[in-house]
Amino acid sequence: MDEEYDVIVLGTGLKECILSGLLSVDGLKVLHMDKNDYYGGESTSLNLNQLWKHFKGDDKPPESLGASKDFNVDMVPKFMMANGALVRVLIHTDVTKYLNFKVVDGSFVYNKGKVYKVPATDVEALKSPLMGLFEKRRARKFFIYVQDFEENDPKSQEGLDLHKVTARELISKYGLEDDTIDFIGHALALHIDDKYLDEPAMDFVKKIKLYSESLARFSGGSPYIYPMYGLGELPQAFARLSAVYGGTYMLNKPDCKVEFDDSGKAIGVSSEGETAKCKKVVCDPSYLPDKVNKVGKVARAVCFMSHPIPETNDSHSAQVILPQKQLDRQSDMYLFCCSYAHNVAPKGKYIALVTTEAETDNPEEELKPGINLLGPVDEIFFDTYDRYVPTNNHEEDNCFISTSYDATTHFESTVKDVLELYSKITGKALDLSVDLSAASAATEQ
Repeated sequence: MDEEYDVIVLGTGLKECILSGLLSVDGLKVLHMDKNDYYGGESTSLNLNQLWKHFKGDDKPPESLGASKDFNVDMVPKFMMANGALVRVLIHTDVTKYLNFKVVDGSFVYNKGKVYKVPATDVEALKSPLMGLFEKRRARKFFIYVQDFEENDPKSQEGLDLHKVTARELISKYGLEDDTIDFIGHALALHIDDKYLDEPAMDFVKKIKLYSESLARFSGGSPYIYPMYGLGELPQAFARLSAVYGGTYMLNKPDCKVEFDDSGKAIGVSSEGETAKCKKVVCDPSYLPDKVNKVGKVARAVCFMSHPIPETNDSHSAQVILPQKQLDRQSDMYLFCCSYAHNVAPKGKYIALVTTEAETDNPEEELKPGINLLGPVDEIFFDTYDRYVPTNNHEEDNCFISTSYDATTHFESTVKDVLELYSKITGKALDLSVDLSAASAATEQ
């Protein structure tokens, strides 16, 4: 271990693995270590025995649930937008050859106590029971504007400069009702709060376009894809990629300690009496607790069921977003469901996770609106985890710390953090102009 590396990465969470893969592909010499004896850190994937141990303290689950090895339960489950940044990163690094994807069956939104399919196009808007007759027509006009919008074609912009016009002003031009704005902003553009309404509309419109283009990509029932056997496959795929480029992985390295010189710059990492030198350290918040700040916590419920979520057209995999206004909350609630169709549970079994940014100290009560949508549940577990953000200046200490995972059940915010860290580490932006069809073969199964 007594070698010198360009970068030492600590923790094998999704963000750290993606970064170590990107940096290895760039030709940097990377050492990747984890204090745990398993991949994934906070975002690990657990089999049934591990899950039981995590939540109940013993590894004796009831036999009625099936074999432990047939379960791959993601602790931070997130779907990928088919044309989104993460898929572009996977193609950019060619890690797609280690992964098989399958389209997610459904994308839904909660409105006034019921679950509806998210309408994403002018045609779907006219069919959607979410809106009354006149609102359907208004929504259709808005969707046509978004579909025809091209950033480089002023004619398609109908005289609006979306770098200046706010999302609120754009929406008011079409006279959309609050409930419609709610599902467009939170279930299509995937904004996590309503700040976007007073920001330039360009980002808002691009996000809706990304959703509808992703939806069209595989003509499934949703714009999302998900790896067979769950997200636990991703860190391992990136570990293989890193090895191909000469990167080194070491699991089960207890007491990983970042070493600093007199000026406070990171110069290496020591573990079990050995020190590896490096120029930069990349890690999750747990490795440098004095350089991060707690900003909130996520409440989550992990549920096992023997049926799909009701009102989701028997979807074997689905996302339901419960916008904050519908629940009188400050943050959205997310419902993630996956099943044996993605090989994450035995035949006939479904895994659902309900997550939200915690606003109280009682996850059981707080997550009720989401849990109530599930119907009968075989088993349910509750927990919370703290969310941290880095407070250090990477220019002063050469430490690049990722942000904790939020409650969203899609990858958009996670990838944003990865790309920003990549730019800080390398001083350049990642080129994501890739041939998206490179990921399609793995999806058509």
